Amino acid sequence: MGVILRVQQTAETVVAEAQAGAFEPILLGLIVLLPLIGFAINGVAAILAARTAERRRWSSSSHHGGSEGEADEYSNETHSVMDAEPTGVVPWTHRLPSLVAPGVMLLAFALAVANLFGMMGVELEEPIVRTYWSWIPVGELQVEAALQLDQLSLLMTLVVTGVGALIHLFSVGYMSHDPGYPRYMAYLNLFVFFMLVLVLGASFPVMFVGWEGVGLCSYLLIGFWFSEKANADAGKKAFIVNRIGDFGFLIAMLLIFVDLGALGYVEVFERAPQLDYAGPVVTAICLFLFLGAVGKSAQIPLYVWLPDAMAGPTPVSALIHAATMVTAGVYLVVRASTLFAMAPAASLLVALVGAVTALFAATIGLKQWDIKKVLAYSTISQLGFMFAAVGMGAYVAGVFHLMTHAFFKACLFLGSGAVIHALHEAMHATHSHADAQDMRNMGGLRRYLPITFATMAIATLAIAGVAPFAGFFSKDEIVGAAWIGSAGELPLSQASLFGVGGGTWMGMIAILLSIAAFLTAFYMGRLMLYTFFGPNRTGEAERQHLHEVGWTMSVPLIVLAVMSTIGGFFNVDSLVPIVNLFSPFAFGGDAALHNWLHPVIIGAEEVWASNTAAIPEVHHASWPILLAILVGVAGLVLAAVVLKPQLLGTPEETPAYEGNLEKVLYNKWYVDELYQRIVVRPVWGLSRAFYSVVDRGTIDGIIDGVLGRGAMLLGLSAGRVQTGQVNTYAFIIIVGVIVVLGSIVVM
Repeated sequence: MGVILRVQQTAETVVAEAQAGAFEPILLGLIVLLPLIGFAINGVAAILAARTAERRRWSSSSHHGGSEGEADEYSNETHSVMDAEPTGVVPWTHRLPSLVAPGVMLLAFALAVANLFGMMGVELEEPIVRTYWSWIPVGELQVEAALQLDQLSLLMTLVVTGVGALIHLFSVGYMSHDPGYPRYMAYLNLFVFFMLVLVLGASFPVMFVGWEGVGLCSYLLIGFWFSEKANADAGKKAFIVNRIGDFGFLIAMLLIFVDLGALGYVEVFERAPQLDYAGPVVTAICLFLFLGAVGKSAQIPLYVWLPDAMAGPTPVSALIHAATMVTAGVYLVVRASTLFAMAPAASLLVALVGAVTALFAATIGLKQWDIKKVLAYSTISQLGFMFAAVGMGAYVAGVFHLMTHAFFKACLFLGSGAVIHALHEAMHATHSHADAQDMRNMGGLRRYLPITFATMAIATLAIAGVAPFAGFFSKDEIVGAAWIGSAGELPLSQASLFGVGGGTWMGMIAILLSIAAFLTAFYMGRLMLYTFFGPNRTGEAERQHLHEVGWTMSVPLIVLAVMSTIGGFFNVDSLVPIVNLFSPFAFGGDAALHNWLHPVIIGAEEVWASNTAAIPEVHHASWPILLAILVGVAGLVLAAVVLKPQLLGTPEETPAYEGNLEKVLYNKWYVDELYQRIVVRPVWGLSRAFYSVVDRGTIDGIIDGVLGRGAMLLGLSAGRVQTGQVNTYAFIIIVGVIVVLGSIVVM
């Protein structure tokens, strides 16, 4: 409490100074370092815990005559640290991370809030850059280790630290009994450190450090229970697929430096007008940046890693694969909005890929039974909405949906984690081996998990776009922007892609997004019906052990549900019909988020003003908003009418699919199988061929055959000279001296 009061007093002081025009960032570097400190402390605890467990295993094996059959301490989530402690007392190596990991996150969030109060008191037109040391001083390439604070980076920092702190707290209840708990918390803290480097970095190379770091942490956390081959394979798949996108990011940085001579954001965006509008160079830069974004944010065709990433612990899915890391691609496009505004064709491609991904992933979510897989494809779909927004030039709408999505999707993932946790405990008590993530093993859980049900219901209404929940304001703004663009009232309406006008493309995008919004509401209604309604299918014995989760897990759910309810009021636009009905309840005044982010996207607006014809005043019609509301409500109502949770049986009683269409959707349009056939197998075969012909046949043949046998023959020949006779040795010495002297004379 004392820390919070001191931060509040500091924030009040900063507001007073800011009003006087003297705002300075508060401990900006410490915000980034706090999670790294948590990683170091929890990492030491993890090492000591592993050594203690290793000694205990050796001691146990020596008493029982060997270690055959010993279970791996990290094999799965159901193992308990209490099983490893003969005294029944939780060791300090597991108690310490419960304090350190959430503690450093709360401190980082408090500092971010203090900076928010300070920045709100000034009109910050230029970003604040803090340089700590010269990182790459090589000729013309001068890269500083620097952080940049502006409206966008601060908003992302608030999301990362705020939602991150709640997920760390949830993890205390969800993971504390796992033997690898200290290691888990260390990885989680390390991820937040790299995520903060990504969003606060002042240049593309610093962002790339965070970009690669979050990819590494994602790999470590997806494969957290690495003794299961499927988990390890999922981690490798995510890591390898993301390398494709990272290659694009690297090429984009190379092009930026070659053509603009800088890599810092301020310098790059100041020099961007030197490039030709819609020219091949800026278009190539944006396409390669988008390739990086496609990999990190799981868009077509590089989305296949994200569903498999659900192999990791559920809080990891909430933090990394829903709220923060996967939105890094959206952040990249918005950060480089000045460049994308100069490449209208590339921007339209971004929007088109996003819209197609939104619809494609939504169709797959219709027929998944794993509760986390439904949410995984939902995440891919919602990311598609964000890319559609930023591709159309509606950068604020994309960031707005990024923020609200972090609230309701984190709530949904953590809620699913609470359901899985409760079922695991019940099944563990009865030694059941049923799948705790299969919705066919659930049903009627609202009676046993009332808080989880209520919070997930709110988040479902939010993602479906039902007023007045957060998704209504953010997602409907994106769909509305698409319809406005189709009427020629956006700058990119004048662009073209593949010979088709931007207005036509935006009309198609609006239709795709509207259908995706309808399907989103339907499959989320399906998830809620099959999980919380109808008869309970968990089992009679297991039902006796079902209960609500503890406070460390329920408090984050409640906070996120509240934010899913009120989060949309941060950006209520009084000019938009129907939405303006909520203007009296808006936080920060009319269109607060638009006004807040305007200094960040002003570069893009200046590009449009200089290179596009003046567009007529935007007229906000009522029907696009009404349509967006209608499709969300219709999807939920149709799910309630068509689906019959009371008729659903267990996995043994209910087939995974019926009919060819359901089979295709259940098997995810067979994209994984297609990639396996046209990418994985050919690469594997080519690798085997290179191994056999080049490595074993050529390289090993030269080394082992020519050089090896040559050395052996030389040794045998030299051995014949070793006769033991002094005369022979004297003759060899004389010949050697003559050769040396002759060489000197010749030279």
